[in-house]
Amino acid sequence: MTPFDVVEAQFTAYNAQDLDAHCAAFADDVVVADFNGAVTISGIDAYREKYRQVFADFPQNRAELLNRMVVGHHVIDHERVFRAPGADPFEVAAIYTVSDARIVRVDFIK
Repeated sequence: MTPFDVVEAQFTAYNAQDLDAHCAAFADDVVVADFNGAVTISGIDAYREKYRQVFADFPQNRAELLNRMVVGHHVIDHERVFRAPGADPFEVAAIYTVSDARIVRVDFIK
């Protein structure tokens, strides 16, 4: 799978709230960080728990892809996230680093 394919698979699973398929795109040692480098999630178990809670708290959560760029093993998504009907959406940029057909790192700009 190309980096584009890996990120597209996790994005589709995220919008379907398919936790298993979503997490399958990530490496066991995945790291999620803010753009300043502060690590917010370390490891697939912590990642799975975070998104299990997100999907439980926001059952109508979804993301709209505004733009995607691929630069080597990095995929940069500009997304608009909708948590609940009537709630204001917010925009994020996610910088995915892909290695061996798995996402190994995500840096978020919020």
